[in-house]
Amino acid sequence: MRALIAAVTGLAVALALVLTITAMGAPTGETSPKPLLTTVPAHP
Repeated sequence: MRALIAAVTGLAVALALVLTITAMGAPTGETSPKPLLTTVPAHP
């Protein structure tokens, strides 16, 4: 019985955590105006 109570409690805490993070929404950020260097330098 204790294991069942612990499992239900853990599930409730995990669900509350997911809902809290979802309610906070996506972080507001901006992309960098500088382009990323994605080219490989030429080999000698």
